[in-house]
Amino acid sequence: METYLGLDLGGTKLLIGEVDNRGNILKYKKYDSGYFNQQAASEIIKASLDDYIKTVGWTDKKPIGMGVGLIGRVNPEEGVWLQIDPSRTQPIALAKELFDIYGIPCHIDNDVKSATRAERVFGFGQISKNFIYINVGTGIAAGCVVNGRQIRGSHFNACEVGHTRVGVNVGIKCGCGRMDCVELIASGLGIDRCARLLADRYETKLHIPADKGERVLASEVFTLSKKGDPLCVQLVENASEALANLIMNLVRVSDPDTVVLGGGIVSDGYIHTKTLEKLSPTTMRFVNNGVVITKLNPDFIGLLGAAAVAMNM
Repeated sequence: METYLGLDLGGTKLLIGEVDNRGNILKYKKYDSGYFNQQAASEIIKASLDDYIKTVGWTDKKPIGMGVGLIGRVNPEEGVWLQIDPSRTQPIALAKELFDIYGIPCHIDNDVKSATRAERVFGFGQISKNFIYINVGTGIAAGCVVNGRQIRGSHFNACEVGHTRVGVNVGIKCGCGRMDCVELIASGLGIDRCARLLADRYETKLHIPADKGERVLASEVFTLSKKGDPLCVQLVENASEALANLIMNLVRVSDPDTVVLGGGIVSDGYIHTKTLEKLSPTTMRFVNNGVVITKLNPDFIGLLGAAAVAMNM
């Protein structure tokens, strides 16, 4: 049986697993990653992969391909991880490095673009050649597929849509230099930032950690919003309006027939429902398959994406 090895590197964890060509996850193991630069991440990947081979091993034969989903800008054509963010720029030829060590052909890509590949190969891409995948998790980013091809841009930076303004003004300056980017309103990070900013303006029972290294729980915001907590109602209103405006802006740009939402913030369906209420029927009239939540397991879509990268599809 031919299999593919996927490595999904996030900000806090590395997930390694073996996947078949139908998207079945055969084996996997999770590793802690933590804050890192690219060189440190390379060492984390290699040490974890060594452990995976030793403790988990292959289902049958060695996988025929390896794919890695990574934070930041990636040149998938040359297999070079360009940067995590502007403050962590250290280009590294990761695909070649891993191939030289493990003897498995290796391909790499950005994590959300990898998740978009998973959607294209195993998810709604089976019924659509023109769709947008928007990941709403700790941050916000997207992948756009037009006529079956994923848009990448001149510097492999296309669809970093978290850094767009969407008409919701709360007064938060983003690290990119702009005010009120959608990521700082509708993502997990954004809900935390907005809760801290607006807490003295509304009554609330929301627990806001004194330690800024610990985030407000979006799940608690949603629960309290359903009970009418004034602050949480406003946070949900802002997040859903911001997300709806982002979706409508992107629909005007690439003319998809499907918009797929993924990530922990939308996975329980609450923000999804609130967002649908704010979409203009006129703007959305050609989105024939609607704005839907991915059918792929949100805990493993990154791993499936890495496997799709390994397939080089």
